[in-house]
This record gives sequence, structure tokens and C-alpha cells, in this order.
Amino acid sequence: MNKITVDEITRDDLTATILRAKRRAGLTWADIAAAIGKSPVWTHSAATGMNAFPDDVAYTFADLLGLPDSAISLLTDSPLKVWTQDVPTDPCLYRFYEIVGVYGPTLKALINEEFGNGIMSAIDFSMQVEREPNPKGDRVRVTMSGKYLEYANW
Repeated sequence: MNKITVDEITRDDLTATILRAKRRAGLTWADIAAAIGKSPVWTHSAATGMNAFPDDVAYTFADLLGLPDSAISLLTDSPLKVWTQDVPTDPCLYRFYEIVGVYGPTLKALINEEFGNGIMSAIDFSMQVEREPNPKGDRVRVTMSGKYLEYANW
């Protein structure tokens, strides 16, 4: 049987291959992130095609998951960051849309009040997801940090 090369598969195919390899290896995103020297959030994002791996990290990642060297070209390609505007039905994803829908205007107003007329970058950006113990039930703490970008006046 001939081995499929990355030239013959799509980015979505590679993502599915990565997720299967991760599951087979019994690794968590935190395990993989520690092995490649990145955060779990960035690692998952890059593994699913939303960020590009630097060459050296791509080789380490591919080796860790047993991916062929031919995967490197897709791992290091500039991402398209294509996502749908449709509200997802998955309860976890829906809640993030709900948070932006309910609190988005508040966040925008507070950013503009504190920094001026501009935005928080999603390009120069980092995020952490942590467990926060709480007697009423553990909580999910999501910390986002994006560079402030002032709107240009032209």
C-alpha cells in the first residue's frame, strides 16, 4: 500500500490526522505544548491550521506525533484563518459567541475608554486556559492578551 503524501491531502485532512495521532499517543495538548516549547492554546491553534508552525517547531511536532516529514509544508504554510460566522450549536462554542454577543459592546467600550479609539489585536495575541478551584464548582479561567492597535486617522 502506498503512503499518502501531504501533497495529496488538504489541511483539513492533516488536522484529522493530527487529532488521531494525538489520541493514539495518549498525549494532552499541554503535553505536546511542553514538548515543543509553546502554549497549549497556540499549539492546538497551529495544529488545526489557524497558526503557522516555525520550521524547527514543525519538525519537533511532526516527530512527536509520528507525522511524515512531508507534513512540514502544510504545518508551516501561512494560515487562512477561515471560520464561519454562523453561531455553532456545540454548547461550549456557543457560550463563547454568547459572551461576545452579551459583553462584546462592553469590552469595546472599556478598551476605547482605557486606550482610545482602537482594537485588541488577534494577531499579536496570547491566551491561557486554566482551572480555577471554587467551592461551588471549578471554574474555567480564560485570559486573553492582545496588543492594542490604534485606528489610523487618514
